[in-house]
Amino acid sequence: MKYAVERFTEELRALNRTVWEAAEPRFEEYRSMAAETAVLKKHGFDVEEGIAGMPTAYRAVYGSGAPVIGLLAEYDALDGLSQEADCLEKRARPEVRCGHGCGHNLLGTAVIAAALDLKEYLDAHPGAGSVIVYGCPAEEGGSGKTLMAGAGVFHELDAALAWHPATINASMGCSMLANCQAHFKFHGTSSHAGNAPEKGRSALDAVELMDVGINFLREHMEMTDRVHYAVTNTGGTAPNVVQAEAEVIQLVRSRTNAGVKELYERVCDIARGAALMTDTTVEITFDKACSNVVPNRVLGGLTYETMVRLGPPEYTDEERDYVKRYHELVGEEAVLNDDGAVPHYDMDERRELVKTHPMADFILPYKMVSMPAMGSSDIGDVSQVAPLVQFETACFTQGAQPHSWLWVTQGLSVYAEKGMLFAGQVMAEVAKRLFADRELLEAAKEELQTRMGGQPYVCPTPEACRKAGVHGV
Repeated sequence: MKYAVERFTEELRALNRTVWEAAEPRFEEYRSMAAETAVLKKHGFDVEEGIAGMPTAYRAVYGSGAPVIGLLAEYDALDGLSQEADCLEKRARPEVRCGHGCGHNLLGTAVIAAALDLKEYLDAHPGAGSVIVYGCPAEEGGSGKTLMAGAGVFHELDAALAWHPATINASMGCSMLANCQAHFKFHGTSSHAGNAPEKGRSALDAVELMDVGINFLREHMEMTDRVHYAVTNTGGTAPNVVQAEAEVIQLVRSRTNAGVKELYERVCDIARGAALMTDTTVEITFDKACSNVVPNRVLGGLTYETMVRLGPPEYTDEERDYVKRYHELVGEEAVLNDDGAVPHYDMDERRELVKTHPMADFILPYKMVSMPAMGSSDIGDVSQVAPLVQFETACFTQGAQPHSWLWVTQGLSVYAEKGMLFAGQVMAEVAKRLFADRELLEAAKEELQTRMGGQPYVCPTPEACRKAGVHGV
């Protein structure tokens, strides 16, 4: 065995398949949570379900005392990405509408792998500390960790470890964007669009004007700001009826929570302006938010050193053929220009590595940079409470894009499984080092305090929303 966690391979493979097949969307991950907690209970973890008021969130503890190291598991899928496994064409599974287009089946399973290895370590080292697995629902569109952080769940931690399936092996040395999401529901007046258009007030016109207004706003945002939208209600399918109701969801991203708040207010002003122009009204319902990630050089460097020491997975000729087929499907240009969500890396050097290592069996050098990754994650809220590191391992073929059927279809492959086991071992080894080296852990904590400027964490989701149970909708 290359990695110690491979002794649990059959159990982990079964767990990964269960979560992949269940493919449950945000806040509905009942089968997935049950599968993960069943494994943890079997191995002696003390499991508490329904934490922070979320039925599909859990907390599983092993060991006692400090330091307390947290492992962050995710298991939610994405709507509209149903897909058969190991298929070279887009082909939905008729029994489900969702699919693991972000690899959260692998993400949660690797966390369980690390936990099982750490359980045996703690048995052999009494008093070394505690490991806590947090089952975190709804990373996609629900920001479950933000709600957990707002409830104080993570304040018990000395450090948190997170990873994400990707197309590359790297310890992340950058931030990720903060975001918030809200529903904008416009109310107008219906009428006959031919006989009495003057009596109608179109809510759909308001939605369209809002989107146009945001398009003009884009010229006057920071280069790293983003606003995305989805029209969820167009007001009906009859063009001869003026639409009395229409709704759009807007997702706002910026470098920091403060930046998101400012940009969100501008978006809300545009919505009010659209309502004014159309003589309609607008109802704004805040949905969710997550904070920017605070990187940690101490933990990032330790994770990189651990990845190098363990070495990337080794592959068979059959696995190389598997990867080659997907490279041929997406084309050489897509393969060579896949940045693996690592924004700071020299792409010319990266392309040369890909040419000589088509299996992505290398580890990118660790660098701390100011440019954030353009995505967001609710791990940002955890990173503002306790020192946190996130890293990536290659589970999907280069050129395959996240949130696409190409990631879903590869989720049960041996290639993905090997990246998952590598991630599990990295987390386990980093945790062992932190248990043994208290000075290193204290240095990580001091760095977090410096980066936060001594300011406490403030949950970006308003308390009223959290208490109202918006996340259960």
